Amino acid sequence: MATLRDVAARAGVGIATVSRALNGTGPVSEAVRRRVEEAAAAVGYVPNGVARGLVTGVTRTFALILPDITNPYFPSLARAVEDAARVRGYAVVLGNSDNDPDQEAAYVRLFRERGVDGMIIASSRDASALARVTGPVPVVLIDRRVPHWDVDCVVTDNRRGIADAVQHLAGLGHRRLVHLGGPEGVESASTRAQAFMDACRELGVEVVDLTRGPFTAESGYERGRRLLKSRRRFTAVVAANDLIACGFLQAAFEAGRAVPGDVSVTGFDDVLVARLANPPLTTVRQPTYRAGQLAVERLAARLDRPGEPVRVDVLKPELVVRSSSGPAR
Repeated sequence: MATLRDVAARAGVGIATVSRALNGTGPVSEAVRRRVEEAAAAVGYVPNGVARGLVTGVTRTFALILPDITNPYFPSLARAVEDAARVRGYAVVLGNSDNDPDQEAAYVRLFRERGVDGMIIASSRDASALARVTGPVPVVLIDRRVPHWDVDCVVTDNRRGIADAVQHLAGLGHRRLVHLGGPEGVESASTRAQAFMDACRELGVEVVDLTRGPFTAESGYERGRRLLKSRRRFTAVVAANDLIACGFLQAAFEAGRAVPGDVSVTGFDDVLVARLANPPLTTVRQPTYRAGQLAVERLAARLDRPGEPVRVDVLKPELVVRSSSGPAR
């Protein structure tokens, strides 16, 4: 493998001059810079990014920490972050916390040690301690806020999304609703649950049941089975995400309950499974790709202008009506 010494010999200059020319760490004439670059190409010299980062303090790397990579919402988000970062010349390294605050903090420490230029974090539950471990590294929170942490955020208007779903169902004549909520301690899930309660109260709709659980199809299925066996009277279910909604669809199918004939169902996110579900799922579409792009834009802006005021970008969701919702009987 070619070294700086090889480049210096080829270009006819000293090693220090080669370092200054390739790393931009000192004055070098344009003619010498071109000669060094041509020599580096000729001998096949590949710069050591880690060593360069130690010299310049810049690694051109962002970290992305997600709570559950098996949830299809987050790979879509990761794709958007990677696309936007690559356009700006940044690489992205990924950490999956498995909704474990300790694992999340461990990733933060690891990425700090690796010298990433900034982090984009979709926090796990109870992530209030993160502010103490990120240190001086710029952070943008995405999808979920962390209480009492004054950093840039990119989130969807969860209240508006759930209110739209409840209003849609009320407009179809539904007056007895259930909310299959997301996990306790997760800001987006708590906001959606409270928004459901508020929207039902404002529209004069009865809340038959409200439960909290993981953002998984298994959780929707198990809670759906229990709910359907209880024979409590309800005509519609508002799920906190599409996976929970799809789990409920399976439970309803096994219980012989027609959707939307016997019970209407709505989800949240509009991931691929919402369109492939049977029946296709009425859901609240998050602007996932835009959220990832905007998080990268915010992080790049924070690096360029660290003294700017903290900014919270709230993106507008969209209700997508499909076949899983219909008039109440």
